[in-house]
Amino acid sequence: MRSRRFVILVVILILAVCGSLTFAAPEKEEDIYKHLELFSDVISIVRAEYVEDVKSKDLIYGAMKGMIQSLDKYSEFMDPETYTEMKVETEGEFGGIGIEIAIKDDMLTVIAPIEDTPAYKAGLKAGDRIVKIDKDITRGITLLEAVKKLRGKPGTQIPLTALRESEGKILEFTITRDIIKVKSIRKAEILEDKIGYIRLSVFQERSAKDLEDALVELEKKGMDSLILDLRNDPGGLLNVAADVTGKFLPSGEMIVYTKGRDKRQNMEFKAKDKKPRTEYPLVVLVDQGSASGSEIVAGAIQDHRRGIIVGTKTFGKGSVQTVIPLPDGSALRLTTSKYYTPGGRSIHGEGIVPDIVIEREEKSKEESKAKPEEVFEKLEETPPVDNKEGAKPSVKKEEYDNQLQRAVDVIKTMKIYKTFSMKK
Repeated sequence: MRSRRFVILVVILILAVCGSLTFAAPEKEEDIYKHLELFSDVISIVRAEYVEDVKSKDLIYGAMKGMIQSLDKYSEFMDPETYTEMKVETEGEFGGIGIEIAIKDDMLTVIAPIEDTPAYKAGLKAGDRIVKIDKDITRGITLLEAVKKLRGKPGTQIPLTALRESEGKILEFTITRDIIKVKSIRKAEILEDKIGYIRLSVFQERSAKDLEDALVELEKKGMDSLILDLRNDPGGLLNVAADVTGKFLPSGEMIVYTKGRDKRQNMEFKAKDKKPRTEYPLVVLVDQGSASGSEIVAGAIQDHRRGIIVGTKTFGKGSVQTVIPLPDGSALRLTTSKYYTPGGRSIHGEGIVPDIVIEREEKSKEESKAKPEEVFEKLEETPPVDNKEGAKPSVKKEEYDNQLQRAVDVIKTMKIYKTFSMKK
């Protein structure tokens, strides 16, 4: 009886904490207590009858983990160790392989490999499905569990098995972890005909400042138009994405707004740059590896007709997660709102469709979508292709980039049209 009272007390405290963070849908009070009683009965039975002694803390943590995970694929309960691991990301330097991942179609999916990292050099590509990490099949894995497995001491190796749907192959990689230093600007140069090119790889604290510095340098060299390359840019900080977008829109224009069930999560982000670049022709390059912050930029530019979006459909990650620390060092990573483009489009699950759709020539135009269970069954039956020597990176500098070339053609067309307009 004492054990049961303890369980009920813990559950009530949990709900009190969670209840202070979100607004629950109306529900009869007797239904809540009825479910709490059932929950406490299960925990009491487990503690009394399970073959081994189980700590109450482990049961409660497990219950909270399952509860939050059932909400959506981005929400998670983090124990203190996992929460500490997550905070490492904000430091900008960590030991890992250099990929951004998400759960898509119930499978662990590579959003984008970060350039010049072990994963990129080994040949992992956007869209690859990671079906095994070391010896563990990833069926049902959470994002943070995957991150925890992939990170480790620099110099250590991690075997990965990935399904590449475009080729119908299961590939095996052995990747050596390294210190991952993420740079916002991967390249900034003048291509031809005074067309500037900037490749933005991630939205970090310094990204807007780094972009400004790159723009100033290119303008000194005579840049009169710009291609902003957001391919394989998995996103990052929401406010930074807004600051980046604001460099190309008139001050005061809507960039993105968020809406949640709690009105405190409703926010608007408007352009506030003092000297925005609103005149010269702009093309934004995107692909399936462009997510979150990249989609904010592309969506705002598209809705305001400020530039032309070129490439392939983006990833479709348009929800906002709030990290809420809890008293014991654990935390909730909770989806609290979704963001919308200035025209009111929700990107979540939909992505941004470019104004001009151009597939990469190296990729197959028809990609078969395998069901998760079929993939894991196939993994158990079919030996993977040995890829330990490393495949070619998804993008090589010396390769012909048909998407970039089309962007250059679009810029030239825009410049010609602008000249015609000025003569009228």
